[in-house]
Order: sequence, then structure tokens, then C-alpha cells
Amino acid sequence: MSSADLPADAPQGPTRPPASVSAAAFVSSLDRFAISPLLVLVAVDLGATLAESLTIASAYFLAYGLSQPVWGVLSDRFGRIRLMRATLFAAAAAGVVSALAPDLATLVIARSFAGAFFGAVVPASLTYVGDTVDEAHRQPALADLMAAIAVGTALATALAGMLGELAHWRWVFAVPAVLAIGCAIGLGRLYEPPREAQAGLVATVRSAVRNRWVLVVVGLAFVEGAVVLGVLTLLAPALQSQGIGAVGAGLATAAYGLAVVVTSRMVRPVSRHLPMPGLMAIGGVAAAAGYALLAVHVSIATVVVTALLLGVTWSFLHSSLQTWVTGVLPQARGTVVALFAGCLFAGSAVGASAGGAVADAQRWMALFAVTAAVALLLTGGVVVARRAYENRLLG
Repeated sequence: MSSADLPADAPQGPTRPPASVSAAAFVSSLDRFAISPLLVLVAVDLGATLAESLTIASAYFLAYGLSQPVWGVLSDRFGRIRLMRATLFAAAAAGVVSALAPDLATLVIARSFAGAFFGAVVPASLTYVGDTVDEAHRQPALADLMAAIAVGTALATALAGMLGELAHWRWVFAVPAVLAIGCAIGLGRLYEPPREAQAGLVATVRSAVRNRWVLVVVGLAFVEGAVVLGVLTLLAPALQSQGIGAVGAGLATAAYGLAVVVTSRMVRPVSRHLPMPGLMAIGGVAAAAGYALLAVHVSIATVVVTALLLGVTWSFLHSSLQTWVTGVLPQARGTVVALFAGCLFAGSAVGASAGGAVADAQRWMALFAVTAAVALLLTGGVVVARRAYENRLLG
């Protein structure tokens, strides 16, 4: 939607996401990435193995991903802001149950619900940007939103390790619950943009899944989720397997969020001179290089460097995929973005689960070598696919 399509009383020509939307995405990210430095602590406290405690993360990611088609349809029918407010309140309740969980089974169930409800926030915020920001400004606006998400990521991994080790891991789940309530209240003052008339639930979903380019983009998102988010969850446990404490592991992996904050500022100027396939190539090669480094040696230094490179991946590759998906089928944007996010986090669940099985056997080098190879294949795939899409538009 262009600014000319908005009513007279609506914000005119926005080029950045509203602060309240960015805050909601920040809290969603804070909750999502807090688990990584806690996995070993939870395992020890609840008498579980690392593989068993990893089900907390994989169940969260899986619920996050599987819930996306539902949120996408509801977003298209009832509005982005209404959906975010309702799910933030529900996520807060799930967070409280997580903080009070007496055993691993209860914690896994509570985190699943938290993942499902927080899962509505980021895709709805992305769709809101797609609804209100002109296409010419959309990728920089999405990069701004990603910066807020990245701050949540950085604080999650850094503070979760400190809170978990110095206080208790339960506090890490309580903090996002409180913040979610504040965000839900703050969103109540935000303008809800008009949506295009919907053809009906079945017709909307059918139009999305029958579009070849929608399937291509969400398929690439699945692989990206496994490579970036899934294996990223294992960076802190990899350090802890070397005897590094939760605080050190959390601070090392926090470099990822800091890198996204910095490099997301670079997307706007670089995109003026480099087409989207070039941005994708930068991000994909960065991921492959980072994991290749870890395949040689795991230490605080190599994890920090890899986390920084994955931040580059998120800023350049993921923002490009996000921009692509918001424009591929505008009449079903909420549904398509939800499918995209669903595949991204389904992939992250698969990556965390498969990687956890390898990590439990202490085969860290093999895990990172395979991930580096998959990252290279992903890079080639996204560049070729995007060029084909652009050629189709020009032809």
C-alpha cells in the first residue's frame, strides 16, 4: 500500500515502523532467544540431559512455526494490531506458567504455548510495515524493525545467562511476560490500516499455496531457519561443553544481536548500489564462513566471530527474503508472511533438533561443517531464485 492509499486521518508516508510495533517485536525476540544459555542450567536443575532440555527450544520453535498459517489468516481478516494485542496478552500468561513450571514436561508445554502466541507478533509487525510503508522504503524499514528484534536477541542471550546463573533461570521467562503486557497496552493507541477485501479463508490460503514464487520463498526460509536460527541455538551449549559458564556463553552469543544492530544500519546505503541478489550473497557467504570457522575450532573467540557473521547474514540475507515475501502476493500478504515465518521457525526447530542429537554425542565439528556446506547451497539457491524472479517481472 502506498501512502496515497491511506485515509486522510492516517499517518502519511511512513518510512519507519512505529515504536510500539518495534517494541512488541523486541519482546517477542527477547523471549524467543533467551533459552540458548539456559539449556544446560535447566537440564541440571530438572535432572535432564542436554538433548531432553533442547526439546524446550525445539517445541517453542515448532509451535511458533506451525501456528503461523492461523495467525496469517486471522491477521488478514481481523487486523495486525488486534492480533498482536490479543496474542501478547496470551503469551504473557504462558510466560508466567513457564516461570512456575515444576518439571520439564510442564515447562515444554508452557514454552510451546508461549512460542505459538509470541509467534504472531513478528509476522504481524512485518505485515504492518508492508501495509503502511511504500515499497521504495520497505527494505530499510524492515531493517529498522530487525534492529529492534536484534536488540532483543542480544539482550536475551546476554541477560539470560547472567540471570540464570546469578539468580534463577525462571526469572528469564517472567521478564518477557511482564513486558508483553505493557506492549499490548501500548499497541492500543496505534492506527489499524485498512486491508484489502478477502476472498474467504479457503480461497486466501489456496491462492498462496498455488503461487509458485510463494512456495519458493517459504522453502528457502525453511532452510534459512535451520541454518541460522536452529544451529545458532547451539552456539552457547557448544561453549558450555568446553567448560565455559552460562554467563560467558551468553555474552559470546550476544555478539549476534549486536552485529544485527550495526549491520542493519548498513542495509539502507548498500541497497542503493547493490541489487537484492548481491545482498543475499553477502549474507549467505557470511553464514558459511562462520560455521566453517567453528568446524575448525570451538572457542569463545570463534563463537564471537561466527555470531557476528550470522548477524550479517540476518541483516542482508533475511531482510532480503522478508522484503521479497511482503511483495510476492499483496492480496494475501498476511497469510503469505505467516507461511514464511512458519517455515522459517519450522526449519529452526528441525535444525535445533537434528543439531542437538549430534551435539549430544559431542560431534561439534561435524555439526558445524555440515551446516557450513548447507549455508553455501542456500546462498546459491536464493541468488538464482531471486534473479529468475526479477527476470520474470522484467519479461
